[in-house]
Amino acid sequence: MPDKIKVNGVILVDKPQGMTSQQVVSKVKYLFKSPSYDSKKAGHTGTLDPMATGLLPICLGEATKFSHYQLDADKSYQATILLGSQTDTGDADGKIVAQASIPTFDEALLEDVAQQFLGAQQQIPPMYSALKKDGKKLYEYARAGIEIDRPPRDIVIKAIKLTELDVKQIQLTVTCSKGTYVRVLAEDIAKVLGTLGHLTALRRIQVGYFHIDAAIALADLESLALDGRQAHLLPVDACINLEAELTLTAEQCARVQMGQRLNVIEQLNDDLRSYISATVEQQHSHDDKSVIQQNAGDGKNDDEALLPYEVPVDIRLLDEQGQFIGLGAVSLNGRLQPKKLIQL
Repeated sequence: MPDKIKVNGVILVDKPQGMTSQQVVSKVKYLFKSPSYDSKKAGHTGTLDPMATGLLPICLGEATKFSHYQLDADKSYQATILLGSQTDTGDADGKIVAQASIPTFDEALLEDVAQQFLGAQQQIPPMYSALKKDGKKLYEYARAGIEIDRPPRDIVIKAIKLTELDVKQIQLTVTCSKGTYVRVLAEDIAKVLGTLGHLTALRRIQVGYFHIDAAIALADLESLALDGRQAHLLPVDACINLEAELTLTAEQCARVQMGQRLNVIEQLNDDLRSYISATVEQQHSHDDKSVIQQNAGDGKNDDEALLPYEVPVDIRLLDEQGQFIGLGAVSLNGRLQPKKLIQL
């Protein structure tokens, strides 16, 4: 019996309310499975709460190797905050644990409050979360009535808007860095307004450059025949937000597939050199050191400094037919190290 064809690619699903993200992944795996196709390997690029709806990019097959690009990406949400009450979970799935009066507010006040939350800050994760402590998820402790100390985490609010819906509800539209809990943000906004609050609706509308408008509802995906479902698959490298690329010869492709390093100094054109230089400079500025500390797997110790022309930068690798074959790290000295390569 011939081997099954592996399903490779990314599909953007509009997650329905009431399902966990993992349940959606399991359903998608089932929908792409057939006697001829293998869809066992799959994963999402960032959990949504069961109450939440919206964009859930799901990687299948070889695309899972590159999911971290969207796991680390900024995300945008629209949420409804009900003022006057707080729940133990921070959303409508929880039990009301406290109540408070609701002060009057207007658009000017909401704009002022929103501005207070812009930029870099720290946020304490909620107890009802999947973060782990001593091998147990925090929500397991919470359900047992145990409060665990949670260190604050660095987050960045890139954009935020608050809109009055009525005297009790406001709409929150926010773009934020990974690891931001919108439930906690909603509670903090309510506190600044002088009351309590919790989410009654949460919808993710963007992940990196993926937008909800390009997503398909899970029910609609299920209604399609297999070939129709496959038509919604994005390429295996859809999660990768790199434009820089290098075309390798057939011999070079074979060598990198074996894990060998290459010298590609003669293949570095001016555009690629400029990209590498700019990326190294950006890393250098972020690191705020005279030399960048990185271990490129070249035999140097972790604490040895790399000179700027030695610093590796991630790029796409293509074969002579223009097909994506994976990622490599290349430096200005022409050294190319294969990183994550696809097996089709």
